[in-house]
Amino acid sequence: MKMDHQQPDLRVRLGPLELKNPVIAASGTFGYGEEYASLVDLNQIGAIVVKGLSLKPKSGNPPPRIVETNGGMLNAIGLANVGVETFIREKLPVLRKYDTRIIANIYGHHIDEYGDLASMLKGVEGIAALEVNISCPNVECGGMVFGVDPDVSARVTERVLKNTDKPVIMKLTPNVTDIRVIARAVESAGAHAISLINTLTGMAIDVDSRTPKLANIYGGLSGPAIRPVAVFMVYQAASSVRIPVIGMGGIMDARDALEFIIAGASAVQVGTANFVDPAATLDVLDGIRGYCEKHGIGRIQEIVGTLKSKTSLPQISDPV
Repeated sequence: MKMDHQQPDLRVRLGPLELKNPVIAASGTFGYGEEYASLVDLNQIGAIVVKGLSLKPKSGNPPPRIVETNGGMLNAIGLANVGVETFIREKLPVLRKYDTRIIANIYGHHIDEYGDLASMLKGVEGIAALEVNISCPNVECGGMVFGVDPDVSARVTERVLKNTDKPVIMKLTPNVTDIRVIARAVESAGAHAISLINTLTGMAIDVDSRTPKLANIYGGLSGPAIRPVAVFMVYQAASSVRIPVIGMGGIMDARDALEFIIAGASAVQVGTANFVDPAATLDVLDGIRGYCEKHGIGRIQEIVGTLKSKTSLPQISDPV
């Protein structure tokens, strides 16, 4: 549809949550929002996902805990954060003054912790939704990551939903055999949306000293190197569930973001790019708007999941 001097409609719906545009600052890369306030007009971003919150403050892993790699970075921050009570008391009042959605990212090592965190954020003004990180080790199951088991992923989803009055977005780990199984499990448990991918597990070694470059030995790989994997997993998940998908993983510019949207993502999160350019979210947003104007797209939702085939698309069960 051709537009005559009209701005494209960039609004998106993620279940009951509406955003004014599809660009979201990813958790762990944007602090608590206020750290970027002097560099970025936070009012323009569709949403901000704050650093992952735990029940108690957490100092994280010892340094070195960030290593640059070809095409990305490894991090082993260890989910350091101020704790949910301090966040509500000290960080959230600052965020409330901005015209953007604030999404609280939460994580735990017991299913009960997820429920307790959801309860503490229930009814709290200024929190638009919860993003639930299930890429953490489940101490009740011998350290197995919550998000690799569909039944456990579903149980976490149910527990959070039982204890919250906010939309629930389940953030999925890519370190699984088949992302579709996990996506369908959390959908069946009632999740309003899913976000993916979280970082891929990796490590780097200093060959001169023969020691790991991270004090934690391994960490999470992010950045452009993981984007093709992320786009494929978003395509798989979006083709397998009815709930909205939020795509992330190596988005550095608008064309990267548009890959995810065409693959089936209703919105995107910008992460590692924020470390390279603090204004990356706004650059991505401007680029998406320009793309819509250039191609006569009236609403961004018109191109969600519109991947075309030069011949015929292969079955996603056989990616080779």
